[in-house]
Amino acid sequence: MSASDLPSASEGVNRPRPLKGLKVLEFTHTIMGPCAGLLFADLGADVVKVEPAPAGDHTRKLPGFAAGFFATFNRNKRSLAVDLKHPEGRAAVHRLVAGADIVLENYGPGTMERLGCGWEDLRAVNPRLVYLALKGFLKGPYEHRPALDEVVQFQAGLAYMTGPPGRPLRAGASIIDILGAVFGVAATLAALRERDATGEGQRVASALFESAVFLVGSHMAGTVATGTPPPPMPARRGAWGIYDIFETAGEGQLFIGVTSDQQWRRFTVEFGLDALAADPRLATNALRSEARSWLLPALQAALGALPQEEVARRAEQAGVSWAPVGKPADLFEDPHLLAGGGLLQTAMSALGGGGVLAGLPALPLEFGQDRARAGLTRQPPRMGEHNAEVLAEAGFAAAEIAALRAAGAIAEG
Repeated sequence: MSASDLPSASEGVNRPRPLKGLKVLEFTHTIMGPCAGLLFADLGADVVKVEPAPAGDHTRKLPGFAAGFFATFNRNKRSLAVDLKHPEGRAAVHRLVAGADIVLENYGPGTMERLGCGWEDLRAVNPRLVYLALKGFLKGPYEHRPALDEVVQFQAGLAYMTGPPGRPLRAGASIIDILGAVFGVAATLAALRERDATGEGQRVASALFESAVFLVGSHMAGTVATGTPPPPMPARRGAWGIYDIFETAGEGQLFIGVTSDQQWRRFTVEFGLDALAADPRLATNALRSEARSWLLPALQAALGALPQEEVARRAEQAGVSWAPVGKPADLFEDPHLLAGGGLLQTAMSALGGGGVLAGLPALPLEFGQDRARAGLTRQPPRMGEHNAEVLAEAGFAAAEIAALRAAGAIAEG
């Protein structure tokens, strides 16, 4: 079964496509680059994922926790598998670039240049091109280093801030890859706006290290404002008196945050905490923050006697922030995501096609008066699934396509 034969979550639904008409060539792997391509594709651009022939994107073959990367970040794209080391393959890509609006890539420093597809090479083909380079580092002494999400989390101090003292810990998702992709798309859209005025494209870039540094900017500012470097988050002095995980009767945990004096009053009324409500030592958030050493055990004793569902119901009634301590697998059945179009039924085979579908997250965006969500119009492709289609649209004759295939300049898998 072809990936395109699988059901789409958008059939018969009017989905927003604000970037319709933009043509994107994506030279990427793993997360940062594919995520940037996903943003363009979900928002309606025609994104062609240019995979290296004959093997294809190595992300398709990653094991372990990375096994879902390809399905997550490659929906709504077409696949063209080309050998850029082959002169005919490189020439074919240059013909495609002539009609493209955007090229994006996240290969190691110098790779695209060695393949004859760097910024200087491609701007000569298409002066209106916007070229998005997604790298480990922006301009500076580090720019030629390779980098990974986890590497820069440690380098920028994010891992230090995440783990307990003495035990730096990476975040539980590839947040820097994804943030770097979002910044890169923002830069690209800004460059397109500038192209509207000047008629010329440009190279733009975002990077992992600088994205991680941006995330810890408030900690840098706090160091200056207080004169003291902030401790890791698990050891921090919190801004609120109640901002914690509580055990409930039986199994189950809830996070509860009471962040204003009005919320404290509602919270104590809803949970019948009359003695705590009347205690002058807890009258303000500042006082409650000072009293955490004895306040939190008292709250745990009260909440721990109630089942999780009861605590959740009362916290909701009190109008305070709360959440169960969930796991990623819980999200497949989350009623809010299911009701709001937040999960897209995506083909899970990393090779493309296949009949196993799972709900994966849609973009966290809404559009228009009806609050429409961007959807799924095309399943993740097989390697080279759209070779003939993409090349024909660029003016290649059937005989030329056959010759590229025979020469090994393109491949299907």
